[in-house]
Amino acid sequence: MYNLLIGGAAGQGIETTAAILQKIFKNRGYYVFSTRDFMSRVRGGHNFALLRISTEPITSHSYELDGLIAFNEESIRLHKGELKKDGFILCDSGWRSEDPRTIAIPMTAIAKELGNPRAVGSVAIGTILKLFGGVPEDADSVLKDYIKEQYLEVNQKAVLRGYELTQTRFPAIPPFNKDMLLLSGTQALCLGAIAAGLKFYSAYPMSPSTTIMEFLALRSREAGIVVEQAEDEIAAINMAIGASFAGVPAMTGTSGGGFSLKVEALGLSGMAEIPLVVVDVQRPGPVTGLPTRTEQSDLKFVISASQGEFPRMVIALRNHTDAFYQTARAFQLAYKYQIPVILLSDQFLGDSYATVEPYDLSAVTELKTPTEEGIGEGGYLRYRYTEDGISPRLVPGKTKNFVTSDSDEHDEYGRIIEDSETRICMMNKRLHKLEGLKNELLEPEFVGPKGAESDGVEVLLVGWGSMDGPIKEAIQILNEHGVKDRRYGALIFGDIYPLPQKQLLRYAPHASEIINIEQNATGQLADLIREQTGIVCSRSILKYDGRQISATEIVWQMGKGEAR
Repeated sequence: MYNLLIGGAAGQGIETTAAILQKIFKNRGYYVFSTRDFMSRVRGGHNFALLRISTEPITSHSYELDGLIAFNEESIRLHKGELKKDGFILCDSGWRSEDPRTIAIPMTAIAKELGNPRAVGSVAIGTILKLFGGVPEDADSVLKDYIKEQYLEVNQKAVLRGYELTQTRFPAIPPFNKDMLLLSGTQALCLGAIAAGLKFYSAYPMSPSTTIMEFLALRSREAGIVVEQAEDEIAAINMAIGASFAGVPAMTGTSGGGFSLKVEALGLSGMAEIPLVVVDVQRPGPVTGLPTRTEQSDLKFVISASQGEFPRMVIALRNHTDAFYQTARAFQLAYKYQIPVILLSDQFLGDSYATVEPYDLSAVTELKTPTEEGIGEGGYLRYRYTEDGISPRLVPGKTKNFVTSDSDEHDEYGRIIEDSETRICMMNKRLHKLEGLKNELLEPEFVGPKGAESDGVEVLLVGWGSMDGPIKEAIQILNEHGVKDRRYGALIFGDIYPLPQKQLLRYAPHASEIINIEQNATGQLADLIREQTGIVCSRSILKYDGRQISATEIVWQMGKGEAR
């Protein structure tokens, strides 16, 4: 496994260089995982991308670097301390670097000589190819995807020049993995929505959720989707509700600040029992916070968002495979129970890329358009009292019946009421859907050593969403190098509200220590677990500086260095 960091200032082509390299390594048969750390500015500052490649599946990022590709001297100063003893620093020969691990090449001079100063990244790509046993032709097809045609030839020459300036250091591997997909978390989410039958998406641009709208807009004609950039967040969610009322599978997306503006309309979806999928791609708050960073601080908020009480489902996306299937499932649950389903992602998962197995489309059930089947002899009552709380739903214009809906409390016909008896009956009807939802819950995934599935572990970690990758890798390290005779395991939640409890009640009694790991300052999952089950976590490992915790950070925090 190799860990590379590509660093420089905004505007120097860090993102393009990382994108080209990750695609090249994927095409060569490697598993790939990459993530970005970038400032909220167009030019300047310090940005970097972490690229991890391996012949084995990868779940997360790492700061233990085998290579540092520096586009400015600041990147060397900031990151050379993370470089392994046998690592390398690739930089411009015009800079002073006394580190013996330095590979200095005239990147800037070559790019200027070729007539395109912006080709510096392609020179570096050529050198990386040589170091890892590739050939210049590996870059040709990938460059076409990222470089405009008029600049393609000069960048191909830049790759060749960079390739000639060093020697192979890491042995090449035979191709073995070329059928894998390389996707960002956002792209995986979008593909899951398309597979489920998404036909309308509305949003107002807000980092880091904007890439959802961009991806769907670029493919809207091909996928048969209407994508609407609304004038604000309130309009966006109300448009989606309107589309769903008219019978169209609909979704809206935003980040925490935008979700704050959507909450009253979220209640409309709950009261009117109109299916809706809402995506919250989390970033640090409050208010503007850190627009380009990551956090998991919206959990309690989305569970209780909007005044009053109504059933909802909250699903935290764990990884690039899970994002596809859980997004598709969100539409199924929203349609079946006629409720809002909230998907929690975050900047780390949304913007990171990973290789995944091709998705199984046969596992996605097609959404059924509401029909008059099952209305019964009494005629169409939109909010009929039923045993499971789910009432018949018709689409206006697709039936001879009058289709209505209301944001006020209402009777079975949808007519506004104010009597207490009907209010109690209607509240009970809606809330009874939670009983059905509880039977649909997916238990958290258990990760641990062999045999632990039956008799438990001494130390149990709990986490949710994008903690999936770092925790899995940490568990592997801890069981291989941790305290002798102690077994470590983890429960990683995807479905998070209503809270699945079977696995918790199974493993918690065996654990002498339960440690909660989250990307927030208050331990929101630990609070939810205590509230719902009475199980109290021994302590929490919390990170809230806007940067995703890594497996090695978890291990260090766990044992204060004993497992390193």
